[in-house]
Amino acid sequence: MASKPPAGDPVQDAPQVAAPQHAAAGLPAIGHTLRVAQQQMGVGRTARTLMKVNQKDGFDCPGCAWPEGDKRHVAEFCENGAKAVAEEATLRRVTPDFFAAHPLSDLASRSGYWLGQQGRITQPMYLPEGAERYEAVTWERAFAIIAEELRALESPDEALFYTSGRTSNEAAFLLQLFAREFGTNNLPDCSNMCHESSGSALTETIGIGKGSVSLEDLHRADLIIVAGQNPGTNHPRMLSALEQAKASGAKIISVNPLPEAGLERFKNPQTPRGMLKGTALNDLFLQIRIGGDQALFRLLNKLILETGGAVDEEFVREHTEGFEDFAAAARAADWDATLAATGLGRDEIERALRMVLDSRRTIVCWAMGLTQHKHSVATIREVVNFLLLRGNIGRPGAGVCPVRGHSNVQGDRTMGIFERPAPAFLDALEKEFGFAPPRHHGLDVVRSIEALRDGKAKVFFAMGGNFVAASPDTEVTEAAMRRARLTVHVSTKLNRSHTVTGRRALILPTLGRTDKDIQAGGRQVVTVEDSMGMVHASRGNLTPASPHLLSEPAIVARMARAVLGPSSTTPWEDFEQDYSTIRDRIARVVPGFEDFNAKIARPGGFTLPHGPRDERRFPTATGKANFTAAPVEYPEVPKGRLLLQTLRSHDQYNTTIYGLDDRYRGIKGGRRVVLVNPEDARELDLADGSYADLVGEWKDGVERRAPGFRVVHYPTARGCAAAYYPETNVLVPLDSTADTSNTPASKSVIVRLEQSPTV
Repeated sequence: MASKPPAGDPVQDAPQVAAPQHAAAGLPAIGHTLRVAQQQMGVGRTARTLMKVNQKDGFDCPGCAWPEGDKRHVAEFCENGAKAVAEEATLRRVTPDFFAAHPLSDLASRSGYWLGQQGRITQPMYLPEGAERYEAVTWERAFAIIAEELRALESPDEALFYTSGRTSNEAAFLLQLFAREFGTNNLPDCSNMCHESSGSALTETIGIGKGSVSLEDLHRADLIIVAGQNPGTNHPRMLSALEQAKASGAKIISVNPLPEAGLERFKNPQTPRGMLKGTALNDLFLQIRIGGDQALFRLLNKLILETGGAVDEEFVREHTEGFEDFAAAARAADWDATLAATGLGRDEIERALRMVLDSRRTIVCWAMGLTQHKHSVATIREVVNFLLLRGNIGRPGAGVCPVRGHSNVQGDRTMGIFERPAPAFLDALEKEFGFAPPRHHGLDVVRSIEALRDGKAKVFFAMGGNFVAASPDTEVTEAAMRRARLTVHVSTKLNRSHTVTGRRALILPTLGRTDKDIQAGGRQVVTVEDSMGMVHASRGNLTPASPHLLSEPAIVARMARAVLGPSSTTPWEDFEQDYSTIRDRIARVVPGFEDFNAKIARPGGFTLPHGPRDERRFPTATGKANFTAAPVEYPEVPKGRLLLQTLRSHDQYNTTIYGLDDRYRGIKGGRRVVLVNPEDARELDLADGSYADLVGEWKDGVERRAPGFRVVHYPTARGCAAAYYPETNVLVPLDSTADTSNTPASKSVIVRLEQSPTV
């Protein structure tokens, strides 16, 4: 039997701490997976559901975007993927009676963990202006409320349409179509907060804002550099790919301020040998100071230039522009400055260089550790420089590999969820649907919060996600959301965003990936795009949690009909009834999706074209791959302060908290911890087990405080600290963002630690 949700909110600020682990997965992962799954789903439902995760005839995991190979294990999921599935396929329910028993003030006092554990929302819920409680409402009334507020706006640009990464291609295409027919490009999405820096840098340098490698490329690589990424917690199935690469002779360098158990040793739960012994993945661990990655790659580039025969001169000559300016900047790199920026030793960098020079096929993988700094775009451009120098783009077994976090965040962008759409995309949309889409740029996440704060945006609509908890500068974000006239969240479960509302609020419950989707046209499938550009179908197999749920495409289609009325010639009703009609339109608008319906009928789906990877064709302004030169930057921290990075625990996925443990880091039963190097802690007189307030310091002079964190002496890089989000998002200033991409700089927050007066 599945367990009931927790009745009380568990204490999260008194964790137990043990030594960190040095291996990931294995028997503990299997045991924890089965325990969580059975608590949420029960024994029989667990078996029926998990065996369909990431299978060709099943559904795509609602967790990360890591791809699947052609041959798949019967258990093609990881521990965190199983947790994501279990929480969606849970037998727990949030009914109107629940909302009657819990006024908004009570819900607002609860933790994100408690809210998420209550189960699936079963009916549309409405919070009238001035009301204390959400109340059940019909779908017709819900769409009428949305139409009333949107039609009352002075400009379509007073509306914001946010999208999370779990949204299907079909729903994402419809949402951007509706927003643009309504008259706005205000389509902020979760990419703005994570890999926007990757997209900005890659679009400029290679002409396409996506990675250039496939799963097979990883298996064929000679050298894989994993920078600013923790696969063991955030993308556990990546460890299997790294294990296979190692078996084929690849070397692995990890670059990270924290040692990560999964990159030390991976105990593959799918093989007997893996369970018993595991595979040591790291060949070299470079424990870099936070934000020092650009300096590291710049120095490596200087050393490559100084090594005779190391540069692929034919590739550089035939396929690149800007080499001379780049080379001049690289040759000016200074050893002493680099060692100061990175905290590394000269011998470590020289060892890394030898591994680079010994490799003909090199891949660099990265995630938020590179993308959430002021100089993130420049850092990723330097990574591209590093690969271009030796011809490692457009070569099998080599390339750029930004590892996307959410299962369809890349697909959403492909479908047009972007506040700055390309003119060619808008041209195709206009030709296909016969209306003139807006051409001015819309608002990203940070600018959307500013617009709400300043009264320039009045309606906020979110397709999935937990916007309030995911966004920076928590107090500012929450105050901004409360200024809205209407907030709408399309959701499967409760989260913090449902408790921070505009004057009026709606919760629209939707089908999940695990649910059967049956419309007037029969049983439907949706599609997703993984982190490596593979598009495939997803088919839920469970009876929906309630007969009152609508699918995401149905919600958008009905909203569009209510708002746009008979003046719209778009066949919204057809789209709701049969998603293949949506895919027919996508096929005529989005390059690479020709014969879309036929392609997804093939088991495993299809790979989107990628000019740099497939034919060394670079669709940039110059027609070639672009070397770039930028000043080297890294955070400078005043004496007595630390540089804080926000991160996930092992028991969470983005803002979804599955439990209160971080098994690999030795944290149990709590989340309010700050990991500090023991030498830094002694200098700051911070005893292990003491409690401190984290106080953010920013140029605006505003004090941002996260109180009551247990100090944990931990082997972080000197001068650096780490703590979990969303608890520390309060410390990230709204205007502390990456140049060009405007991504919140959540990985480089200057803090001082003050002894906590209340603990």
